[in-house]
Amino acid sequence: MQVHVFENAQQVGQAAATLFAAQILRKPNSVLGLATGSSPIGCYQKLIEWHQAGILDFSQCVSYNLDEYCGLPVEHECSYHAFMQDQLFHAINMKETHVPDGNAKDLNAECKRYDAAIQAAGGIDMQLLGIGRNGHIGFNEPASQLTYGTQIVNLTESTIQANRRFFESEADVPRQAISLGIGGIMNAKEIVLIAMGEDKAEAIRDTVYGDINPMVPASILRTHPHVTILVDQAAGKLL
Repeated sequence: MQVHVFENAQQVGQAAATLFAAQILRKPNSVLGLATGSSPIGCYQKLIEWHQAGILDFSQCVSYNLDEYCGLPVEHECSYHAFMQDQLFHAINMKETHVPDGNAKDLNAECKRYDAAIQAAGGIDMQLLGIGRNGHIGFNEPASQLTYGTQIVNLTESTIQANRRFFESEADVPRQAISLGIGGIMNAKEIVLIAMGEDKAEAIRDTVYGDINPMVPASILRTHPHVTILVDQAAGKLL
């Protein structure tokens, strides 16, 4: 595990984008694992900038997103389908993009289908992660044990409150999500985790230095051979 602390969020975003750009340049047909939330936006903006400048070509790349809310229409402005379209996909030439279907009639079958699709694509070459205040990655919440495959997750109160700002009211925040499991994340060949802000400092400290514990899901990343953590000074202040 490599940990790099930068002065500000803008530098974190650029550093993450640099790692993904290098991945695409050395393997043009990369399978990319992508994330949503406020943390990846700076990274995506830089990737768009480099694509529009003719530096990056995504035409052979395939992407798989970590997660999606359950029961939220894909056209809803807070769905992760909409987020990815607005923040990245509309401005680049990605060959294929995939986001889990949180409205599937059979959600358990959708979980199995998504895992099989990633495996059939050859696995994820580079996975982008954010981290929750409680140490969750994807929507894998603190629990008594880690889950391997893509799963349906009941969101914790802290996650609901953290996502409240994106919705008109707390009642509008979905209570469930479909998420790539810890095993799916750990199967990625390389992982890049980014975090910004003082509210992520404890989660980053526990990920880097605490016990490997399913109550801090991100702590399992210490067992992965190729993990890079990029944080700003606020998120890294307890390291």
